[in-house]
Amino acid sequence: MNVKKEKQPYFLVIGLGASGISMAKFLCSKGKTVIATDIDASKTKIAQELNGLGIKTEIGFHDQKTFNQAGVMVPSPGIPKTNKFIKTAFDLGVGITGELDIFTRYNDLPVIAITGTNGKTTTTTLIGDILKSCGMTPFVGGNIGTPLVDHLMNKGKTDVIVAEISSFQLDISRQFRPDVGVLLNISEDHLDRYENYQEYESSKWSIFNHQNSSDKAVINESVKDFYMLSQKLKSRIFTFSSDKDTLTNCNAKIDSKSIKIITRELNHTIKTNQLKELKGTHNKENIAAAVLACLALGADINDIQKGLETFKNLPHRMEFIKTIDGISFYNDSKGTNTDAVIRAIKCFEKNIILILGGREKGTDFSLLVNDIQKSVKTIIAMGECRTLIKDIFKNICPVLEVHTMKEAVQTAFNKAFKDDIVLLSPACASFDMYKNYAHRGNDFVTLVNALGNK
Repeated sequence: MNVKKEKQPYFLVIGLGASGISMAKFLCSKGKTVIATDIDASKTKIAQELNGLGIKTEIGFHDQKTFNQAGVMVPSPGIPKTNKFIKTAFDLGVGITGELDIFTRYNDLPVIAITGTNGKTTTTTLIGDILKSCGMTPFVGGNIGTPLVDHLMNKGKTDVIVAEISSFQLDISRQFRPDVGVLLNISEDHLDRYENYQEYESSKWSIFNHQNSSDKAVINESVKDFYMLSQKLKSRIFTFSSDKDTLTNCNAKIDSKSIKIITRELNHTIKTNQLKELKGTHNKENIAAAVLACLALGADINDIQKGLETFKNLPHRMEFIKTIDGISFYNDSKGTNTDAVIRAIKCFEKNIILILGGREKGTDFSLLVNDIQKSVKTIIAMGECRTLIKDIFKNICPVLEVHTMKEAVQTAFNKAFKDDIVLLSPACASFDMYKNYAHRGNDFVTLVNALGNK
């Protein structure tokens, strides 16, 4: 039977999370025939809403025939191309696209796009706040939580798009071309989805694939393979670094107290010790990237400085909660990989009681050994991989296994003394116990706020 003859001119939206729902509604608003499918049987309420718009839904199951006969598949970022339904249809000639390419087709505004393993959300939000201080009206969205197509349905007075972009989104993009692309860092992550580090690295660098000489690329010069891979880019490159071995020709040189901005057009120093909200070297890198991205778009350095001074840090990213009896509690629930945890530990350097664990994703916990040995007094291990964590670190420091966040918080408090830091920075996904990292972080915050004095 000739499958291509059976293909129908409908878009198959796969997955009805926030991005899938917005995508289905947007395509429908453009007069497209849309079918939406989600294997989660609980999505009946949103299905009814979509049905009311004329969108057919298949909830609680996937029908291979629906996949095979689609004109094009639009999977949500969390659904891999290797999904058996997608792969079977793709092998039969059904096309696949994603939010980035559909957004590109309809967007007419300049785009700053930010990717990297860590710091994406902080940097994206920071750029948005800086541009507001420069008198602009940015739409801030993408992987940060608000789907990009939401802008296309409610354009308003927006004059620039600031988009957090994940590797999953980039994996199925063939047209996305940001005016300013930002690569913050790359460290091992999502190795449950990628065959190896090189494949993950390639995905991150692909944010620059479709840029030309009029576009700009802002890149951390200390990322692995920078010199080799940057040679392939057509865009004008701006670099930043906190690594003393790569500072010579950087456009943003980071030291302990400042960031020196040096471009063709500008020589300026930002005193980072006056920016209390953004602790640690990793946040100085985020600042440097944000400043260069805004300059690349044409923003004025004095307005940029004002935006930095008024920025407030985000929940779940090194968020200070409170101090009880001299013990300080920090929520870094967004720290879902080892590199993020290392960055968090380096903000304090000593006297840390570290809450680790959750659902691991091909994580090499041994990467944490050196920093934990230097700075962590006790590990509280929770979640699916708590036993694995105990096995790895039991000879480095005391490791206590717990089964709930309540038990983790209380155990950490019981073990802590004055001037200690209790840090939730799990190095793991949250899905074994929570809906997402924010759900986990909110639970931590609630439990910490419920603690009394010792």
